[in-house]
Amino acid sequence: MPPNRNETEHERLDRNLNELLGELRVALPGVQVLFAFLLAVPFNQRFGQTTGFERGVYFVTLVGTAIAMAFLIAPSAIHRIEFRADDKRHIVFTANRLAVLGFGVLGVALTAAILLVTHFLYSDVLSIVTSVLAGATFLGLWFVLPLRRLRGLERERPRERRSELLDQVVSRRS
Repeated sequence: MPPNRNETEHERLDRNLNELLGELRVALPGVQVLFAFLLAVPFNQRFGQTTGFERGVYFVTLVGTAIAMAFLIAPSAIHRIEFRADDKRHIVFTANRLAVLGFGVLGVALTAAILLVTHFLYSDVLSIVTSVLAGATFLGLWFVLPLRRLRGLERERPRERRSELLDQVVSRRS
């Protein structure tokens, strides 16, 4: 549990939502630029030179980017529709889950984009190595590192507070 900030639950939820929306403001422009680029790719003359495998990877990249964008934009839409319903807790928990899912799908889409470009321009071996390294980097930085830290915090806490921390991880109340 975070240090006492002398804030009410409503103030904490407001802060959590503002922090989440700020984080999404950082991520979304990059996702939108990637999506716009992917929409233009098939109209390039060299797209006709792609293999069936590359067209498949392109499809995964395009759809993955669109799905990631949907997950990452959803918190703003949910907030806008529900903000007067006095249901901030639901908004924050749902938005957090959607954002985490969006980052996961974005990692897959970015890895596929790297595979597509490197496979088109370079050798199979280089494209596989580069894609695996990129995917491992996304997975490590976005999921393994923070989850490992949470696990360490859980071990440091007294036993009675462990279930509380687990609830926070699952529902992201803090």
